[in-house]
Amino acid sequence: MQVVLKGKNVELTDTLRSYVDKRIGKLDRYLDNITETTVELTREMTRSSEKRHSAQVTMLVNGAILRGEEKAQDVLAAVDAVADVMNRQIKRYKGKLYEKHKTKMPAKVETAVATTEEPITGEDLEEEELESFPDGKVVKRKRYSVKPMFYDEAIEQMELLGHDFFVYYDAGDEQVNVVYRRKDGDYGLITPEMG
Repeated sequence: MQVVLKGKNVELTDTLRSYVDKRIGKLDRYLDNITETTVELTREMTRSSEKRHSAQVTMLVNGAILRGEEKAQDVLAAVDAVADVMNRQIKRYKGKLYEKHKTKMPAKVETAVATTEEPITGEDLEEEELESFPDGKVVKRKRYSVKPMFYDEAIEQMELLGHDFFVYYDAGDEQVNVVYRRKDGDYGLITPEMG
């Protein structure tokens, strides 16, 4: 597995690169079909020194995205913490794959209409700054590639990312849909119709 390392306000020394390769690179022995791994290390100027360094890892696995982020006092501790998070993410992903093949996922999705202001995040997204409007401003536009999937796969992807919603291209009705987590713990499905 090749690890792409990015840094923001962090000097990417050879020692740091080899440490990240050692800690993050060994995760491929638990999951052999990782197609891309990006590690982003950031140093922020915060009052709290315990959360000054951030390590974010994004893995692409057969079209699914596994993502983890941790903050710590120093960059090596942040890398260790995010490696542990990614290990748990991989185990959870493998467990979901096992359960999916073992039994069919129950259809517990209800069609509804909802709005949200939370942005989609992920390393594979393309960001660009946008202009201001009188009542506020749009601060980011994000674009990402989608692969056709069914709503149960979209729910799994949403849960793996830890988001409250997920936009996907439905393989069945061949249009863009949104699944979201309801306050009662169930899921909702938004299917747009041209008016």
